[in-house]
Parts: sequence; C-alpha cells; structure tokens
Amino acid sequence: MFNFLNKEKRNYNRRYPEDYGFIRTVWITIFLWFVVWPAAFFWYTARVEGWKNVDRKKRYVYTSNHQSYIDPPLISVVANAPVAYMAKKELYEHKNPLIRFLVISLGAFSVDRDNPEKATLKTIIDIAKKTKWNLGMFPQGRQITEGEKFSDIKPGFVSIAKLAKMDIVPIAICGFRGYTWIPFQKSKHLTLKIGKPISYELPEEEIVKQWVDYMKENVD
Repeated sequence: MFNFLNKEKRNYNRRYPEDYGFIRTVWITIFLWFVVWPAAFFWYTARVEGWKNVDRKKRYVYTSNHQSYIDPPLISVVANAPVAYMAKKELYEHKNPLIRFLVISLGAFSVDRDNPEKATLKTIIDIAKKTKWNLGMFPQGRQITEGEKFSDIKPGFVSIAKLAKMDIVPIAICGFRGYTWIPFQKSKHLTLKIGKPISYELPEEEIVKQWVDYMKENVD
C-alpha cells in the first residue's frame, strides 16, 4: 500500500478487490476528513452546490473538469465516499515522492492513454462488482488550465460507465485560480457544483452531449 519510493515495483494498471479493502478505506477516510476537508473549506473557502442530486446509497462514476492535482481529492469530498481514480501512468513515475505516495496509497489505477491495456478494464470490473468504491475520471484527459476547452472530450468515460453499469455524476469545479496556502483568502472562493446523474444506459453521443452542456453552463 505504501510502496511509493520504488517506481518499478508494480504495474498499477491491475488492481485487485483486496486493494480496496478495510485498511485503504480507513486511510482515505482519514485523509479526506483531516486533510482535504480543512484545506478545501478553510484555505479555499469552498462551498458545494447540489448535494441533493446524488443518492448516497448508490455508486457512481464521478467526473469533472480538470485543472490541478487537487481535483481528485475535491471530488472525493463531494462523493463523501472512497473513489478509485483512473490516472495516467506517468504519475506513478513522478519525480515528487509525495505525489507518487498519494496516487498509489489512495487507490488510483493507471492507464496508458496511448495503448490502454486489458488489465485496466479488469480492474474497473473488479472495482464495480467486488468493492464498495466509486470510480473517478476526467473526460478532458489532462489538466486544462487555460479556458474551459470542452470541444475535445474523450468518450472513454462513457465506455467505462457502461462497463461498470454506473451512472455518471458531472461535477463542475469553479473558481480555481491556482494553489494557495494562505487561509481565508477571499479571492480564492471555490465552488463545486454537483449535477444530476447521467444514465449510463443512454447512447454514447447523448451522454457526452449532456456532460459537455453541463460543464459549459456551470464552469466559470
């Protein structure tokens, strides 16, 4: 679980149900409550809109626009539940050991964006069928820091939702203006807008359209 110093030890595109057991669930819960929540609500004065749009008894594929490394923990705050994120394989070789530690220990699974492997799909199926975790993805495929740019959305998140048989929850992260470590900076208001779930049973084109329309309407 905490083997983050050795970059070569394991290929994290294949995770197993036991990787999402009691110890990791407790760890991510502690991380969310004692690190992410204080940072989001005291440092970034964050607020959340649309809590009632999701059924806390169901599991979802949580998706959002992607602007920074803090997006995954912010989405987990909104989900208020463990979320396993699909992460590009380069993060597991990141020069910053803290980033490697968080990516690995919080349960992310890797994907080769150029050549997706069957192991990644097996991981998704295991998470969906044999764990109580949600899934997390960024349809933009990479961090977008200049403008919204929702014209080139990767439809892979739709395929994964259909494979996992989970509805898709769009979350608009609004007001992010860069990293800050100064608490109560009024100019750093961050708003997380939770949209209504999009059924995975809809046609792919309709799901992508609904997701893009929501983001264009809500991301500022």
